[in-house]
Amino acid sequence: MIGKKDKKNSKKNSNPNGRVCGNCSAPEESESLPKLSACARCCLVFYCSRDCQRAHWKANHKQHCIAKINRAPQVQNLAETFKGADLSAAASGEKCAICQDLLRNESSFTLSCTHTFHGNCVAQLRKFGVKQVCPLCRTPLPPGPERVFEDATRRYMVILRLVERGHASWSALPASAQSHLDAAVTGWQTAADEGLVSAQYAMGIAFDKGRGVAQCNVEAVRYYRKATDQGHVDALYNLGLMFEEGRGVAQSDEEAVRLWRKAANQGNTAAQCNLGVMLETGRGVAKNHKEAVRWYRKAADQGHAGAQYNLGVIHEKGQGVVQSDVEAVKWYRKAAAQGHAAAQYNLGVMFYIGLGVPQSNEEAVRLWRKAADQGHSGAQTHLGLPLRDDRDVEKFDREAFQWWQMAADKGLARAQFNLGKIFEEGRGVAQSDEEAVRWFEKAADQGDSDAQLRLAKLLFAGRGTCGGERGREVES
Repeated sequence: MIGKKDKKNSKKNSNPNGRVCGNCSAPEESESLPKLSACARCCLVFYCSRDCQRAHWKANHKQHCIAKINRAPQVQNLAETFKGADLSAAASGEKCAICQDLLRNESSFTLSCTHTFHGNCVAQLRKFGVKQVCPLCRTPLPPGPERVFEDATRRYMVILRLVERGHASWSALPASAQSHLDAAVTGWQTAADEGLVSAQYAMGIAFDKGRGVAQCNVEAVRYYRKATDQGHVDALYNLGLMFEEGRGVAQSDEEAVRLWRKAANQGNTAAQCNLGVMLETGRGVAKNHKEAVRWYRKAADQGHAGAQYNLGVIHEKGQGVVQSDVEAVKWYRKAAAQGHAAAQYNLGVMFYIGLGVPQSNEEAVRLWRKAADQGHSGAQTHLGLPLRDDRDVEKFDREAFQWWQMAADKGLARAQFNLGKIFEEGRGVAQSDEEAVRWFEKAADQGDSDAQLRLAKLLFAGRGTCGGERGREVES
């Protein structure tokens, strides 16, 4: 009979190394089983047979098996990573206290406690569920940038609706509305500094339009650049506008074309239309009517009114396409239906003359009224023309005078000539040679030959004044 002491020694000696198979947990017993074999890669796990080793490898050992050389500290690589870096600078704000990398303005943001970190580092901490506090002083962090942006945008939408309804203007908001706008911009700023691309674009718009902040083209460009660096397509388009107009950056048609081409290739219809304009006019790129038509069609097929209007003009003139009044009318109709004033005016001309459509004074007037209500001077000038056949001549004179007055005040020579005729003949207004001469002079100064002839006749007859002096009769 074996005693307790002998039993204990027997158990201990049965597996002297304490090794077990990593798969089936069989102990290493030199008497009944062959010696366990170590994994050749990590040398940490042992197996009683090849079958057990294969089974364990497939189960989960493969993803945890790390070669011995890879478990050693990589001193050389760490030295290269922090080469030239002053690790003590983290506390002074020169380095991110989370990742110990140098802070960069475009990727860092400052918390309310004044400590600065990489926006992406703080975002990663949130993803890992780390307590939402400053890593240095434990001050609670603000909500994530997405939530901050959403809350700010909801505030902004209240103000936008107020302005759209005509109850306020951006330059003169009520105190309560201004506080909402200030809070919205503050939220956008916070989210933008944390790297949220939609917030960066919103801040670009704010500085571009001067909404909630002092208007600043340079700051608008800065935020548009931040957003474009993250691929924001609308920011690409707006940054192209800044280069085309030379606002906040040196004017460059070439850079505008480059940016619009990138945005156009991503489906931005406004960029596609503008790229077509540059190709048509040869600004910043070689002139190419066929290529311009291709981009116009891309935008027009997606419903862009400006591109539809441009296609109408191109088909009417036959530039880069076969001339076709019918095709021009088709595209003018599409743009006019969306309220495009120039398309409404041009379509009205097509109806008035009868190009591509049956002639119709009534349809011309209807379209010109729509364009005139939007301030289109050409439509305002032409509105009276079809009414010449109207039996109510007095009605024609009154309406024509109103529209021509609006167009003439904008400097349209033909409208100024028409007003001169109305005053000369006293149609719908009190007859006045002085007023007739005044309007004929304005049109004549712009090269209107009819106005120059009428003005000469009036002055030769001693009617009206010229340049403030009374005309005199020519002695025989």
